[in-house]
Amino acid sequence: MGASAPNRPVVTRFAPSPTGYLHIGGARTALYNWLYARHMGGKFLLRIEDTDRARSTDDAIEAIIEGMKWLDLDWDGEIVMQFARAARHAEVARDLLANGHAYKCFATAEELEAMRAEQREKKLPMRYDGRWRDRDPSEAPAGAPYVVRLKAPKEGSVTIADLVQGDVTVNNAELDDFVLLRSDGTPTYMLSVVVDDHDMGITHVIRGDDHLNNAFRQLVLIRAMGWEEPVYAHVPLIHGADGAKLSKRHGALGVEAYRDEMGYLPEALCNYLVKLGWGHGDAEVFSREQAVEWFDIADVGRGAARFDFKKLEHLNGIYIREAADERLAAIVAPQIESTLARTLTESDSAKLVAAMPALKLRAKSTLALAEGALFLFESRPLAYADAARALLDDAGLDLLAKVINVLQECPEWAEAALESAVKGVAEEVAVGLGKVAQPLRAALTGRTTSPGIYDVLLLLGREEAMARLNDALGLRG
Repeated sequence: MGASAPNRPVVTRFAPSPTGYLHIGGARTALYNWLYARHMGGKFLLRIEDTDRARSTDDAIEAIIEGMKWLDLDWDGEIVMQFARAARHAEVARDLLANGHAYKCFATAEELEAMRAEQREKKLPMRYDGRWRDRDPSEAPAGAPYVVRLKAPKEGSVTIADLVQGDVTVNNAELDDFVLLRSDGTPTYMLSVVVDDHDMGITHVIRGDDHLNNAFRQLVLIRAMGWEEPVYAHVPLIHGADGAKLSKRHGALGVEAYRDEMGYLPEALCNYLVKLGWGHGDAEVFSREQAVEWFDIADVGRGAARFDFKKLEHLNGIYIREAADERLAAIVAPQIESTLARTLTESDSAKLVAAMPALKLRAKSTLALAEGALFLFESRPLAYADAARALLDDAGLDLLAKVINVLQECPEWAEAALESAVKGVAEEVAVGLGKVAQPLRAALTGRTTSPGIYDVLLLLGREEAMARLNDALGLRG
């Protein structure tokens, strides 16, 4: 079991900024927090960090919530909206000011820019130089605007016992007196995060390792308030297959793109994301219950994981084959309706469910399922793909005519009878079964790929199948 804060049940949180979609890296962070909380019998909370009012949007908030629901990452209690708590954040800053752990800084924008320019020129670290740290505010002009800065320690060092990164130490001299309140009185992100984590009772802060430097600064604030420190776990970021930081070209898209544009099931995506940096022996495919039982944040590796679409597609195919036919049909129906520009009838829907056992055998995405099912609902005469039309040449149509003759005599429209009829034609003309099946498939579906040919005949039914075959015969000039 991973470390837990003393005498407290585990409470984790996912705290996205609603400036865009729920991207894949954020989804994994949410998943790790959810799994650890459930594994430890604790709570998982959701906080929307909407303090950047210029960039935060209602659409992004909705996309994050919808993405969490799709991934089945349920949170405990109500969603905390950070901006609504601004007054509480400012109150803490004033408390720090009153107890001497913060101070008013009257440095103007011009002075700060001149300071930074000098630091750049001398190749010094870019940080505030503390010019108002020990000065009396009475030295400032009356009514001058000011920010409130935290008075960070200058001596010694601080070590974080990170559950993923191990012990990490930073000298306090490297930390600056960062701003808590802006000159308009609004709190900064750094202050808001610390106050919210404390007030929400967060015991474990699990997030990307790009926040590791922030942890040291936030600890200064936590200690200044005398609050209990959380346990930190900074998870390596996801990289693309080429080892570069994950970007849109690698797949750093919103989870809705994985659902709508790439056709992944949520359980497949979660299974894959858990495995990106964590593992349990040789287990590749496991249930949500097994993941909860096995997962420990301390077992996450320090190295960056590489995103591999081939592995994700392989997992997705496995989960598609295991999924209920009714559920898969409900997922792909809107895609089919969009392509056909019409609503599926009750009969169509029943046919779609019946087609799933055959369609899902080789499908690696719900998009492939939808594409594979389209032939069932297209109107006659079919529009043939070029490759399918090429199979319906004179030789192909000769074979098709023979198949039509034997199918017309089939006593029942059942797999055994259909198989016997088609194989009989192949034996009669002394060709392989594939030579007969290819033009038959082209005539029935307008494509060169489909479920097994007997499945296609059964799904279409005798009347529709024979009508399509006779339509194809009409291609002979």
